Amino acid sequence: WGVPWTRITKGERSAIINAQKTTIVEKEEVHGLIHSRDFGGTKKWRTCYTADATGHTMLFAVANEALKHNVEIHDRKEAIALIHQNNRCYGAIVRDLVNGEITAYVSKGTLIATGGYGRVYKHTTNAVVCEGIGAAIALETGVAQLGNMEAVQFHPTPIVPSGILLTEGCRGDGGILRDVDGYRFMPDYEPEKKELASRDVVSRRIMEHIRAGKGVPSPYGYHVWLDISILGREHIEKNLRDVQEICEIFNGIDPADTEVYTDETGHQRGKGWAPILPMQHYSMGGIKTKPTGESPTLAGLFSAGEAACWDMHGFNRLGGNSVSETVVAGMIVGDYFADYCASHEIEINTADIEKFVKKQEDYLNSLVTKEGKFNVFDIKNKMKEVMWEHVAIFRTGKGLELAVKELEALYKESLDVKVSNKALFGNPELEEAYRVPKMLKLALCIAKGALDRTESRGAHCREDYPKRDDLNWLNRTLTSWKEGDTMPTITYEPLDIMKMEMPPAFRGYGAKGNIIEHPNSAIRQKEVDEIREKMQAEGKSRQEIQEALMHYDLQPKYKAPNERAGIGNE
Repeated sequence: WGVPWTRITKGERSAIINAQKTTIVEKEEVHGLIHSRDFGGTKKWRTCYTADATGHTMLFAVANEALKHNVEIHDRKEAIALIHQNNRCYGAIVRDLVNGEITAYVSKGTLIATGGYGRVYKHTTNAVVCEGIGAAIALETGVAQLGNMEAVQFHPTPIVPSGILLTEGCRGDGGILRDVDGYRFMPDYEPEKKELASRDVVSRRIMEHIRAGKGVPSPYGYHVWLDISILGREHIEKNLRDVQEICEIFNGIDPADTEVYTDETGHQRGKGWAPILPMQHYSMGGIKTKPTGESPTLAGLFSAGEAACWDMHGFNRLGGNSVSETVVAGMIVGDYFADYCASHEIEINTADIEKFVKKQEDYLNSLVTKEGKFNVFDIKNKMKEVMWEHVAIFRTGKGLELAVKELEALYKESLDVKVSNKALFGNPELEEAYRVPKMLKLALCIAKGALDRTESRGAHCREDYPKRDDLNWLNRTLTSWKEGDTMPTITYEPLDIMKMEMPPAFRGYGAKGNIIEHPNSAIRQKEVDEIREKMQAEGKSRQEIQEALMHYDLQPKYKAPNERAGIGNE
């Protein structure tokens, strides 16, 4: 689709590895292949990129395809409820954000791709629209379920105070983290991976170091430094241009400036060092789907991308896998979605659709006519504070219990807000009044799921339960919401280790004994090893081995063998 990937050039090139300048020689046979860079939590350089603007270029490529195929885009519209009957979804009730008009979009199939829910937190890298409304309207059907909502990722390097993300490519290319003394501290915590441990680990280590009194004081609280000046100006201006621009525009910093000085407090500081602090970044949870992208409980409702819990990431996510998922899910789920629409008809009558329209019209009218007691903006800010204080990087039973209690009280208050502006259009206060209760439902799903899950897994870190408990907690969290309730209903779906290609094991970070193992893991691993060894000896392809180890359904055109550099088409 024309994504201008950064390509490998044959010959010598310089790289910074473990803060040391290194020369790498690229062979002639790889000249012109797509380049990859080192990202956190991986052993291989596997993240393809376009300088530091991969997301932008992929977005432009997909947008160009939409324009090329004359895809009709209805701009400045917001889905505020789903139309559903007899456990089947038939579209959405949509509000025009310009004139306030309510319209029913009736469809054979409905797909939600509205991104994550990071804006329920005080500090987040997410765009202002990422309030989780797509997931919330699915939850409000009482039929669709959300999955793994407590699995929330915090990125180590958003810049302070704006919260704009400085890409993981900064550390992948060799950038390092420094404390108030200018000291590189990550090797002390993670001797093997250092700055390139997985995101959850680096975020926790930064906060631990700040707790230990090594944070840099600022008007916005304590932070640490990200130093990419060691990469050199040429590298930064070629491969980290977006980062350079963000630092210059938002903080007045030239990240390529190598000058180091002693500040008025006697601490070492670099002119090019950027202040960073971990913030909410990604939502592993979302609308629970089958591999096809369809909800297992509400037929005709599909979801893709960060809005979905498609089981791509589990309870954590590796850098680079999100933009990959969006285009891959768009392709795979899009095909299943098109097939569904082609093979199903609309089976709901107009009178029933009109009831859904009237329900939302009456609801919006009630918000501007009733004299409530509470200010919706105050409620929203309190929710964000509670989530950041008790349901963020570090979690405890005591803090989570308090969060659930406070969030439930805020949810009840959100049902009795006073909207001073009585207009039904061009009214931000009204928009907050109908969005905030939805956001609070999601916040409660996150907090209650985190409270009930008495273990640490991936990005979910319980200080009072520091071990990953595969024996008791190897399951998916499923959340639903009954109309009229003030709390979510949580159930669990167990996972079958004996069907896994890669059974749970130690993954190379944290304390090795910090896992309560399931006995089936070793049994299944032995079985997997024997099957793989036997099939390799028989000359079977990796696709045949994959199918034998863990069968998966996928459209045949996507399941075909692919070509690998230096290996060929297997």
